Amino acid sequence: MSVINPYGKEIIKVSTEFAGKPLTLEVNRVGFRTTASVLVSYGDTVVLGTVMVGSRPVVLDYFPLSIDYEEKFYAAGKISGSRFIKREGRPSDEAILIGRLIDRPIRPLFPKGYRQEVQVVSSVLSLDPNFRPDAIAMIAASTALMLSGTPFDGPVAGLRVGRVNGEFKAFMSPEERDESDLDLVVAGIETGITMVEAGANEVSEDVVADALAWAFEQYQPAITLQKELVARVAPVALEYSLIVPNEEIQTAVNDWMVDKLGDALRLPYPERNELVSTLRWSFHEHMAEQHGEDYAALRDEYDEAFTSALHKDVRDGIITQQVRPDGRQLTEIRPLSSEVGILPRAHGSSIFTRGVTQGLNIVTLAPLSYAQMVDTMEVNDGERRYMHHYNAPGYTVGEVRRLGSPGRREIGHGYLAERAVLPVLPSAEDFPYAIRSVTEIMSQNGSTSMAATCSSVLALMDAGVPLKAPVSGIAMGLMMDGDTPYVLSDIADAEDFAGDMDFKVTGTSQGITAIQMDMKVHGLPVAVLRQALEAAKPGRAFILKHMLETLATSRPTLSPYAPRIEKIMINPDKIGAVIGKGGEVINKITAETGALIDIKDNGLITVAAQDTTSIEKAIAWIKGLTEEPEVGTIYEGKVVSIKDFGAFINIMPGVDGMVHISELADHRVERVEDVLTEGQIVKAKLIGIDDRGRLSLSLRNIE
Repeated sequence: MSVINPYGKEIIKVSTEFAGKPLTLEVNRVGFRTTASVLVSYGDTVVLGTVMVGSRPVVLDYFPLSIDYEEKFYAAGKISGSRFIKREGRPSDEAILIGRLIDRPIRPLFPKGYRQEVQVVSSVLSLDPNFRPDAIAMIAASTALMLSGTPFDGPVAGLRVGRVNGEFKAFMSPEERDESDLDLVVAGIETGITMVEAGANEVSEDVVADALAWAFEQYQPAITLQKELVARVAPVALEYSLIVPNEEIQTAVNDWMVDKLGDALRLPYPERNELVSTLRWSFHEHMAEQHGEDYAALRDEYDEAFTSALHKDVRDGIITQQVRPDGRQLTEIRPLSSEVGILPRAHGSSIFTRGVTQGLNIVTLAPLSYAQMVDTMEVNDGERRYMHHYNAPGYTVGEVRRLGSPGRREIGHGYLAERAVLPVLPSAEDFPYAIRSVTEIMSQNGSTSMAATCSSVLALMDAGVPLKAPVSGIAMGLMMDGDTPYVLSDIADAEDFAGDMDFKVTGTSQGITAIQMDMKVHGLPVAVLRQALEAAKPGRAFILKHMLETLATSRPTLSPYAPRIEKIMINPDKIGAVIGKGGEVINKITAETGALIDIKDNGLITVAAQDTTSIEKAIAWIKGLTEEPEVGTIYEGKVVSIKDFGAFINIMPGVDGMVHISELADHRVERVEDVLTEGQIVKAKLIGIDDRGRLSLSLRNIE
């Protein structure tokens, strides 16, 4: 029996088995005024996907598509941990990154020249804490688009895949994610993969390629289910028009440029960029003379046709001659240059230059209390001890731009570089510092995220951070000629814009630590992606060799301007003794020694100061508060009470032991008062601890 909503429409629900659980898509239950909406359920996770298509014509030179991922704290039964802000506001970095994950496989599936305004939102309404909701949010966005009537060439589905004990698994629990050596997000359509992002613990190219193949097969049921729902709903296609260069305009542009392309444009960067800019201005001047006052209305179309001719020339050179726009061979890497220790007061600094792309990186070390608290709707929020931030103002591409807060691109680039380094960072127990790495891009012409990775590794080594292994990164490109792939090493902007895929791979000499792949074609087979991964390996090794020639290993000592930090492990039951009532004890230690003290729940205490004397005083104080009695150790203590059978001696704060009258001296003692008096300071040896924790002391044979 069908269920009808208040607007008289049938509530339609379809389900399938997806990675071990039922996946359900439901329409016409909520979102009555949206262009399209869908509720997607998987386990206890429920995501609302909505699409709104603008009704007014849009006159823009780009596709105004926005795709957002909305965290709702109530979905996890939480209230934000922020002291002052309790309602959801600006999306967290984690939400922005998931929004990018959803955006990247969807955007290329709209036809070129589509200009209608489209807004896609995936809102998590209920969160199953046993797995991350990003793949379900991606399915919600894709399904809503499939129902919207827009020319979206989907559906899209995705999976987050890990590897535990050598076996691939989707929808891992938090515990399984901690054990996994791979964190891979794969998205695509029925015929191929369109997006890959991964973090890994030095895994091989073969493992990543096998995971891609596994994920491709596993997400197919979600594709089939979306098609089933679309068939039942039968959405009405919306009318639209494409803004593409007029064929006559494109022909006129090609004729004007025929002797100005090919070898005439194959120059090193930045000379090529300057020539293209001059050529573009000359082109518009020529066309304006030909068309007179009518040209102002046609200028954008001619400009797009000019760009199209440039891209075609780049592709033709690579496919027909295997020569790139700047004259390089397909596997050739641009000139490299690196420096370290360039900023005197920074704890670590470096400059990494590859061709025209240049990244300045600065590393700052601080006590662990400076780690960033992660406040999201997900249950296992935790902390970010290592933070990589990325900045690229307008001057880095020769443009005038207003300065502002970082956008999605900047957050995404910083996160990729951060992910690349995380597997090789020392543990907090071995290196008890919070670490902030900032990449200031100085100039860009292709893959600044890989420049950020390489410069950050050099700066970390310059700062004395004992990395497990150095990491390098390279940006690769791909152009398909039918079924024949042409893989390019170290791509520049011209090849990125004209290509079919750009992908970044980072890793050590032992294996991969991070990947980001974006396809501009409608899906690629795993075999092509496997080939691309293998092609990146020698490029990574070449760049790593250059980096190690600049700085072979982490510096043995820290900068004199970095804080000194020592650590001590105590019994977690003793944490209260260090903190004291209302923080009285720890505040006193800090005030009298000048040291900054951080305490973790597992008993790790870090003590930071600019000088070692302050640290030593604070550690001695903490040891006195937390030290565990040890049999055989001689303590200096105070006699706190005298009894007929012996005396009680305080050997450490809050810890008393009893010395029996027979252990007061080497000879027989008649009265305890003959040997001890209350308040007397004596040396006593701990000779035993019984099963109830009572301490037995002796004053005999004390040297």
